[in-house]
Amino acid sequence: MKILTVAIPNHHFFKWIEHLKTSGHDVFWFDITDGGSKAERINWIEQFKGWKLKYDFPFRHTIKKQFPKLYKIIQKLNERNPDKIFGKIIRDIQPDIIHCFEMQLSGLPILETLENNREIPLIYSSWGSDMFYFQELGVTKNEATRFLKRADYLITDCKRDFVIAKDSGFANEFLGVFPGNGGLSIDATKIKTFQERNIILIKGYNDGVGQAVKVLQAIELLSMDVLYNNEIVVYSADASVEEYIKNSEKLSALNIKIYHRNTFIPNSKVLELMGKSTLHIANSISDGMPNALLEAMAMGSFPIQSNPGHVSEEVITHNSNGLLIENPLNETEIAQLITESLNDNGLRKNAQDYNINFMAKNYNRSTLQPQIINLYETILSTKQK
Repeated sequence: MKILTVAIPNHHFFKWIEHLKTSGHDVFWFDITDGGSKAERINWIEQFKGWKLKYDFPFRHTIKKQFPKLYKIIQKLNERNPDKIFGKIIRDIQPDIIHCFEMQLSGLPILETLENNREIPLIYSSWGSDMFYFQELGVTKNEATRFLKRADYLITDCKRDFVIAKDSGFANEFLGVFPGNGGLSIDATKIKTFQERNIILIKGYNDGVGQAVKVLQAIELLSMDVLYNNEIVVYSADASVEEYIKNSEKLSALNIKIYHRNTFIPNSKVLELMGKSTLHIANSISDGMPNALLEAMAMGSFPIQSNPGHVSEEVITHNSNGLLIENPLNETEIAQLITESLNDNGLRKNAQDYNINFMAKNYNRSTLQPQIINLYETILSTKQK
């Protein structure tokens, strides 16, 4: 079977597609952004890269940086149409299945070609804010409906987005809810005991959707008694987060450790941090099922998580195995939740035991792999009937 995937260069996409490495199928990847060099971690699949520019002219990066308006004009003439390139790829390899990861970034730029090849089954994987926040991301209702009507199969990372997709025009087969990265690989030796944990771990996205600064403002409201004996670590931190910490007298005095968003950190390092953290705090106004949340729970870190569209409550029962932030823009509420959790050892200890077992049972990568491979094989067998 020939499986043609369309995605941006993304850790979750790479992890998902690795499931197919030993499946015996021919897998192809059209990098819709044409970003960077060949992805070595999936060098076993054929990658369509280097397609975008007609001519990689001298001093291109200098012009882009110093004369952005001129660069945009040049690029309109110098960039190839992804729709046309994708059409040629389809003609060349004759895929049995096309799989688009995300609608806005991967599906819409090639929608015309997808519509002109309706005989090829199309799987659409919805991630993150792709369904829940599509209009705010600049996708019109008409565009979403048009794409969803072309999709033959749907995979979501939460139950909520299946409902949204149906309401927005999807009427074909739902393949189920799967984590965007295809499941978790957990090193149990990195999971520390309850007594060994002393890190408050904060996800540092602050990009309009991510609201890490609100968490920092909540930290500022806490007394030193609450923070006593806990180290604060912020990972995947945007520049605005670092700037806020630097300009805060209280936060700068806490010697917070920062891992920048644009600096590569192996996922194993993040998991190790989660495995010795007493709290994992992530706050946003829009998301699907956050992979970081699932990983933190699997590593035993007590989750304090925003709940946009009620998706986080699909895995967190408030005041049982975690705490839900109902208003991600209210630092006082977040501060109260942090205080409650740090003052209740029993709550955190019970949640740690429950979450580790729950994640191992429901999100284990080795358990999900045969299910994911079977999705493709079932679609092909249906097509051949």
